[in-house]
Amino acid sequence: MAGFLSPALAQTDEGTTPFSDCIANLKDRALQAGISAHTTADVLDHVSMLDRVIELDRRQPEFTTTFADYLNRRVNEDRISKGRELLRSQSDLLHRVTAKTGVPGPYLLAFWGLETNFGTYFGKMSVPSALATLACDHRRSNYFSGELISALRIIDEGAIDREQMEGSWAGAMGHVQFMPSVFLRYAVDADGDGKRDLWHSIPDAMMSAGNFLQNLGWDGDYRWGREVRLPKDFDYSLAGLQRGKPLTEWRKLGVTDAFGNTLPKADINAALLVPAGHEGPAFLVYHNFHVIMGWNRSEYYALAVGHLADRIAGAGGLQNPPPEDAPRLSRTEVEGLQKALNARGYDAGKPDGILGPATRSAIRDFQKDQNLIADGFPDKTLFEALDVKLTDPDAG
Repeated sequence: MAGFLSPALAQTDEGTTPFSDCIANLKDRALQAGISAHTTADVLDHVSMLDRVIELDRRQPEFTTTFADYLNRRVNEDRISKGRELLRSQSDLLHRVTAKTGVPGPYLLAFWGLETNFGTYFGKMSVPSALATLACDHRRSNYFSGELISALRIIDEGAIDREQMEGSWAGAMGHVQFMPSVFLRYAVDADGDGKRDLWHSIPDAMMSAGNFLQNLGWDGDYRWGREVRLPKDFDYSLAGLQRGKPLTEWRKLGVTDAFGNTLPKADINAALLVPAGHEGPAFLVYHNFHVIMGWNRSEYYALAVGHLADRIAGAGGLQNPPPEDAPRLSRTEVEGLQKALNARGYDAGKPDGILGPATRSAIRDFQKDQNLIADGFPDKTLFEALDVKLTDPDAG
């Protein structure tokens, strides 16, 4: 990915450089990067500015998503049933991918299910036009210019024609929604037809997903993590992705598996997550959980992948499902919470309205100092203690 901002991509005093001038600059850049003249002209002469892409790039959700809503939408009975069916019908392929990459079939299917609902929806945006639109927008032009050059390189190698290169508004493509730069590094030709085709070839898509996860550091000896049960007097300040402990220490603290059985004696580090607070499920997550987050940085996403993989493999639902009446906080409320925590010396990061790891860590530290249950969960009691107003008086 190139690392410079060319004049045609920068803003002028009058505003953003015209799209046609930006495309002309991108043509020069593509040729300098070694893209053939034919592909450069064939693709960039046909791209168009997509206002919808800019709208989606600027859109931010008004409310945060609760863990219950996130998980239940993604790990549902239809997806579990389809995943189990594919585990049987694609068993030969999945075993082949596992033998080569170490990634078990249920995980491959979980990623496939979450990304495109097993290939039923790839996105309908023209990837070249979407990436050109974002490359010519000042906000993240460097990144998307690099992704556009990568997309041209994919077309240049013959993997797909420009007319068929469709995907998400941000340029993610195919069965497993690879960005073009990820495609170039990790996509493989698994069916032997001479092309890396993540749109029409399930073997290519599954082997590519396994290859990507293997390169992210997947450990075939262990699972992603597990649901656990915590003792009644548990110190929730020990929770958090960066507060890992050996599994033996969690055993000593009285943590059991979800059914109350003693945790296995394994030489593995584990972190505790309580994504819905002390009233919801608790999880011990291992190294592979961090690998999953290399695909998508969301803890919710990684938990959904892990749980869906377990369900596809035959496991039952959570023993302690997340409460469905948890508050849906607005971004304004979360920003107010972050500002109040920062003002009191608890580093919640930049107030951005997003409940990320830094904010949850700050909440946990504040709760502990206030003798509250330090689960890192923003409930009504927390807002009252920080004197931050909730617009919904029944929230929490």
